[in-house]
This record gives sequence, C-alpha cells and structure tokens, in this order.
Amino acid sequence: MALNYNLAKVYALSDNDPEFVLQIITLFVSEIPEDLKFVKQGIEEKNHKLAYSYAHKIKPTLDLLGMNVAYEEILQVEAWTKREGKRKEIKEIFKSIEDQVEKAVKEINKDFDL
Repeated sequence: MALNYNLAKVYALSDNDPEFVLQIITLFVSEIPEDLKFVKQGIEEKNHKLAYSYAHKIKPTLDLLGMNVAYEEILQVEAWTKREGKRKEIKEIFKSIEDQVEKAVKEINKDFDL
C-alpha cells in the first residue's frame, strides 16, 4: 500500500487502465523533481514569476496523485509568489514539498520497478 501517494484519482480518471496509470506515474517521476528545481531557483533568486509558473504546473499532478499536504503547500507557494513575499516565509514550506515528492518518487520507483 502506498504511503506517500494515492492513485485512486488516476485509476478513476483512466477507468482502471494500467497503461494510463503507468504513463502518469512515469511522468511524475521524470518531470516533477525537475520542475521543483525551477520553483527552488525562483525562490532563491526572488524570481516570483518563475516560481509561480512551475508551482502552477506541478499543482494538478500533486492533486491527481493524492498528495494532499504537498498540494496545499504548493498553493501556499503560489500565494507567496503573488504577494511577492520574502524567501524566509516560504523556505520551510518548499522543503516540505521537496521531501514529500522525494519520498513519493522513491516509493513509486520501488512499487512499479521504474
């Protein structure tokens, strides 16, 4: 049983198509960690537009994979970018998202032999 992600929405969306599910998780594993690097870069460089664009791109995937805490936190990143907040306000939240994604990637790789 998955601890760091939930594929219920993916299975529902795909009518239990295992190939579709595999495509979604493969995209998650290959793209989301890379996209997070751009969010981090945007935070570090105070480039709010960069951080927002990648946070916005990541958001639906976190929701689709049932990563509710990370999803709520990415919404906080988006809100931070809109108000052009200070780095210290968002660093811990971003670290939490990064940690959750890392754990989900490891678990998915193990669960699906990717």
